[in-house]
Amino acid sequence: MAALALVHPMNRREQVADGLATAMLAGPWQQAAVLGRCRYALGRPNAPQWLVKLVDEVLLAYRDQPVDRPRELAGYLQASPHWLKAWDHRRPPRIVSWTPVPTRIAHRRWPVAELNDHADLARRLNLTPGELAWFADVRSLERLGRRPALQHYRWTALPRPSGIRLVAAPRPRLKELQRRLLPDVLAAIPLHAAAHGGVPGRSVRTCLLPHAGAEVIIRVDLAWFFQSIPAGRIWNLLRVAGLPEGVAHSITGLVTTVAPESVLRTYREQLSPAERSRLRRPHLPIGAPSSPALANALSFALDCRLAGLAARFGARYTRYVDDLTFSGRGYLRTHRSRFIGLVESVVQAEGFSLNERKTVVLSDAGRQALLGAVVNHHPTLPRAERDALRAILHNCARHGWRSQARDNPQFPAHLRGRIAWAASLDPTFGARLRSRYEQLDWS
Repeated sequence: MAALALVHPMNRREQVADGLATAMLAGPWQQAAVLGRCRYALGRPNAPQWLVKLVDEVLLAYRDQPVDRPRELAGYLQASPHWLKAWDHRRPPRIVSWTPVPTRIAHRRWPVAELNDHADLARRLNLTPGELAWFADVRSLERLGRRPALQHYRWTALPRPSGIRLVAAPRPRLKELQRRLLPDVLAAIPLHAAAHGGVPGRSVRTCLLPHAGAEVIIRVDLAWFFQSIPAGRIWNLLRVAGLPEGVAHSITGLVTTVAPESVLRTYREQLSPAERSRLRRPHLPIGAPSSPALANALSFALDCRLAGLAARFGARYTRYVDDLTFSGRGYLRTHRSRFIGLVESVVQAEGFSLNERKTVVLSDAGRQALLGAVVNHHPTLPRAERDALRAILHNCARHGWRSQARDNPQFPAHLRGRIAWAASLDPTFGARLRSRYEQLDWS
C-alpha cells in the first residue's frame, strides 16, 4: 500500500495531501473521475474552486498517472498555489474517507523484478508485512540500540593503523534477505567496466591486468567508502530503476543500517567526529552481502568521470571496491601531481573523499605492489610469498605434510587455499603449485 512505510508522523496538511494523492491514484486519470474521488475523500458534495483548479493543474503536470510515486504527488500538491488557498478558508480541508491503493511499476529502466508494492516484496522475500517492516527498520529501532538481542547487526571493531574499522555483520535471517535481493533487483543495475571488486566474473586479476608493465602506477584509496553512501542515494537509484516509492523505501531499509549509540559510545575514543557522523546516518554496512553490488552501482558516475580523466592523460583506470588504480606512461609521470589533484576534485564532487595517506606513486624502477600482488610484468604473488609456497611444498614432499602443519589439522585446506589465491593471480604459476600439491601424500 502507498502509505505502509511511513516513518515519521505527519502534520495535518501532510495527511490531507497524502489522502488526496491516494484518492487521485485510485481510478481513471480523467478530470471528472479524479475530481469525484477527491470530493469523496474530503466529504464534499460539491467541489470547491481551489480543488477544481488543483486537479486541473495535476493533470496538466502529470500526463501519465504517477502510480509508482504517491509521495511525490503529495509533495507536488503541497507546493501548488491552489493548495495554499484551500487553507485560507474558514473550513480547511480534511480527509474523511481514506482510500489507499497499491502502487504499481510505471516504467522499468532496467530488468529489475516486478515488485509493484509491499505485498509483492513481502511475497518475494517470504515475509509477512509485519516482518518486512521489522527487518526494514521503519521505526528506526536499530539506531536506539536499547535491546542488543533484537538488533539486526553484530558490530565488531577491527584494528587498523589509524584507529579502528567498525564492521556490521547482519544476523543470519537479514543476511539471507539481502542475498535474495541480489539476483532479483541489484544484479539488473548496470556497472561500469572499471569496477572489479564484488562483480561476478571479475577479480583481482582482471583489475590488475590493465596495469601490468606500466611505467608509472598511481594508487588511491577512498576513505569511509561504504559509510559515505547514504540511504537517500540508494533510494534514488532504486527509483531510477523503476521501483515504486514504498518498495524502494523498504529495500533501502533492508540494505542500510546505523550504528547504535551504545556502539558509538563504546568506541568514541577510536573514532573521529567525521566517522561518528557518518555512522549515525543510514549507510551501507561493511559486512552485508548486498553492499558491494550497491556501492558499485552507485559509483557508476564516479567511474565514468575517472575513466574519462584517465583517458585525457593517456592512462588506464580500474577500481577494486575502494582502491582506485591509474597507470600510464611519460605524460602521467610528469603531470602526476596535477592528475592526483583532479582525481581528488572528481572524488569529492561525487560525495566521496580520499585517504591521502594511502596515495602512492609506483615507478617501474621498483616493485609495483597492488592489492597483495606485484604487476611489474604480469599479476603474480610477491617473490617472498612465491618462495615460501615452493619451500612448503618441498618440505611436505621430503618430510611429510605434518612437519609443516604446526598442529593445524586444517593445514591441507589452508595450503590449498593459498595455492588457489596464487592461481587466481598467476594461472601458470598456480598450475605448477597445484600439480606439486596433488602429488603429495596427504594420508
